[in-house]
Amino acid sequence: MWGGDVAEQPPAPRHKPLRAPEDLKELVVLVRPGPVVYFPGPDGNMIGLEADLLRRFGLERALPVRFVTSESPLQLLDRLSAGDAHIGIGGLFVPPERERRTLAIPNAEADSGSDATIDVASSVLWTSGWRTDDLQVLSNAEGYKVRGWSDLNGATVSYVAGTGLESDIARIRAAYPLVLFRALDAVSTMGLAGQISEGAIDYAVAGTLATTVARSIFVDVAVAFPLGASRELGWAVAPQFPDLRKSLDDYIARAKRDGTLARLVARYLPDGSQFQRIDASALHADIGNELPNWRALFHDAQERTGVEWRLLAAIAYQESKWDPAAQSETGARGLMQITEETAKHLGIADRADPRTNLLGAARYLRDLKAKLPARIEEPDRTWLALAAFNIGMAHLEDARILAQKQRLSPDLWNDVRQVLPLLAQPEYYNDAKYGYARGGMPVAFVDRVRGYYDILLARQPPLTPRLRATTP
Repeated sequence: MWGGDVAEQPPAPRHKPLRAPEDLKELVVLVRPGPVVYFPGPDGNMIGLEADLLRRFGLERALPVRFVTSESPLQLLDRLSAGDAHIGIGGLFVPPERERRTLAIPNAEADSGSDATIDVASSVLWTSGWRTDDLQVLSNAEGYKVRGWSDLNGATVSYVAGTGLESDIARIRAAYPLVLFRALDAVSTMGLAGQISEGAIDYAVAGTLATTVARSIFVDVAVAFPLGASRELGWAVAPQFPDLRKSLDDYIARAKRDGTLARLVARYLPDGSQFQRIDASALHADIGNELPNWRALFHDAQERTGVEWRLLAAIAYQESKWDPAAQSETGARGLMQITEETAKHLGIADRADPRTNLLGAARYLRDLKAKLPARIEEPDRTWLALAAFNIGMAHLEDARILAQKQRLSPDLWNDVRQVLPLLAQPEYYNDAKYGYARGGMPVAFVDRVRGYYDILLARQPPLTPRLRATTP
């Protein structure tokens, strides 16, 4: 994990607001956890797009970052205005300047459109936007097809309270008074998508950044129609730190100019081109039917190797659909499809034994990660190791060298994945140390594992390891 990180701790008491970051010698950040923003990475440590951006900001200022989780955007803003933290992040839309005042929030307990007035936007400072996000209306793909607000008269549309959508909702309510809106607290966009999938709610408004991931997990959630409106995602800053807000604005501008932001967006937003939604549907069913048979085995493998159990489960699902008797045409066998050559290298006597098969593959992946240069960060480190798991470290190194030749980064999966398929073309593999490789295969493999892993992260809890030493 990032060297400057401080383990998550309870926030400072309300009666004693935080000192400035430089005086406190740390940057305290309130965060609403969720995919893209802040979530457990493949090595069990917390990663995320916004979190990584702020870690880099902390490094620039020689300040360790302490993340403190918040249950909802409203709670986050309330605690931030009370001086519990310096910054608040987590899919927050910057309120328009003219509307940073007391906002009317539709009552979360009623569909009547009754309002509860709360002061959320004027109590904190706001940075400039780090990303422009388009707004969408989500619905169940199997439900009634709607094309616009006129089709939703009498229907209830939900959204996450406190994320900054209130002004947009107010304008829509004025234009379409027969549409009912419900603001939900202590729920995320992922939660909205889950409720749509389960039939608990019919429609929701959300931004594309969050729904990109949500729709890869809940495969029956569809975009009903775009709102035709864009909003800026930004960060809230405690009101007593205007200089910090200015420093963050300067940092965001630099991150846009030097490509840091673009690289992080590419790192954390999934590429669904290889991940077929029909496979996701099958995984949802198998999580209930098959995974219980193997969960304890995956947990034990994490305990012994340190490789996150849901990542191992995602790999096993890609390799065998959790079938220990699976065997490929090339002779690979078992849960993790171990070849005979790899089994000899790992000292696996019985590839058909699920426990031995899984532990051998987990150790192999752990060792591949260890062989990569120490400078490579997560999650790129894991994605590159997965590519080596599929095609071999030698061919991966050829691809990393080729990436350098093409002025791409050999340490970023998104760059290496662009050149891997070129190793199947003579003009490239003739110059490669290890020659021809079917480079498209690891790209598809990693993309599909990542898709399955996203679903398992959302649907399955992390393992709390027992207090014991990791065995080799």
